[in-house]
Amino acid sequence: MGGVAGNPPAAGDPPSRATPDSTEIASRKKAFRAVFFGTPQFAVPCLDALVEIADVAAVVCQPDKPQGRGLELTAPPVKQRALELGLGVVQPTKLKTGEFGAWLRDLSVDVALVVAYGRILPKDVLEAPRLGCVNVHASLLPKYRGAAPITWAVVRGEPESGVTLMQMDEGMDTGAMLEQFTTEIVADETAGDLSERLSALGALAVRKGLPKYVAGGYKPIPQDGARATLAPILKKEDGRIDFTKPARAVHDHVRGMSPWPGAFTTSRGKGLKVHTTRVTDLPATNTGGSTPPGTVVLADKSRVVVACGERAIELLRVQVEGKKAIGAGDWVAGRGVAEGDVLGASSSATS
Repeated sequence: MGGVAGNPPAAGDPPSRATPDSTEIASRKKAFRAVFFGTPQFAVPCLDALVEIADVAAVVCQPDKPQGRGLELTAPPVKQRALELGLGVVQPTKLKTGEFGAWLRDLSVDVALVVAYGRILPKDVLEAPRLGCVNVHASLLPKYRGAAPITWAVVRGEPESGVTLMQMDEGMDTGAMLEQFTTEIVADETAGDLSERLSALGALAVRKGLPKYVAGGYKPIPQDGARATLAPILKKEDGRIDFTKPARAVHDHVRGMSPWPGAFTTSRGKGLKVHTTRVTDLPATNTGGSTPPGTVVLADKSRVVVACGERAIELLRVQVEGKKAIGAGDWVAGRGVAEGDVLGASSSATS
């Protein structure tokens, strides 16, 4: 049963395992013994970091899922990397039956490292490792608790972000903090760009912080719940642009929604994806004076500028429904937009 979704390995039945390479990375004697929980690409550098400092007894990730037009069953990035490293992989579909918690206890590990696993761990799982579970969360807690901290930090115009190493409890990102690692959010950085940097920063946190935690070197700090903010799971509709907001907020929204779900509006009754923007110094008006938000106030071969609630925003790269992404100048040259058009005028249209 090892490695089969829905079942932890039975006694004497090891998880699925690729043949280790000659370096035997996963079998070297390390200072402590750990299990890794993680699923997406964001978690892969943390897995690599854990392998460097610990004896990794197993890797737990979500089941393979259909992807692409052909809906081919595809292993998550963490599973792919784990098998490359010769590590055993388990992909349970149920965590609350007690069977998985018992299996984890039988592994006799010191700690479990959890990075973007994607599921809530029940109490018996949290308590199975000798020192419990430690999480790498991609925000400066208690801000942005939840599934999409990177996106919402960018959307809300935060000047900085980071990762928090924390003890896990039964709440949603409410555990006591061990250490935080901070980085500036660059002005035009997308959520995708920031995610790559925080992934690397998370790996640094693992290398630096997890051995210290196992050695008893931290005094955990409880979170201040009064300062907590939420980062709810993303829906496609979250990408819709609201031009009544200030231009800076619209710009932050566009970069925060990249790469998914993507920022969008409508133009001439069709969906319009907005890939790249820039806040402009041009006034949010046309020659007629007061201009409704969403109105195209300038459209020539060099730029397309749209009025917002405050100031205006320049659309640098867009994609009309059913077509390829193009620059603003090409959009104008193809007569896809003109001054006076109102973006988002039809709320019933979708991207």
